[in-house]
Amino acid sequence: MRLPRDLSGDELAKKLERLGYHTTRQTGSHLRLTTERGGEHHITIPRHKDLRVGTLSAIFTDIADHLAINRDELMEILFGK
Repeated sequence: MRLPRDLSGDELAKKLERLGYHTTRQTGSHLRLTTERGGEHHITIPRHKDLRVGTLSAIFTDIADHLAINRDELMEILFGK
């Protein structure tokens, strides 16, 4: 599945709530999200209007590795396409 090109940091944070992530703090223009699902895991995402493809790819890879699923499964959960 192709990575979205117009996803903002706030939209991504909202979508990650489906996986049990919630915002634990904000420093400047970055959000730190935490989940207890599968053990404690933290992810930092920028609150930019459009996230860069490389940044989005790294975030998805980190989350997929933590949840022990592949990136396509993660994309299906988040975007349902």
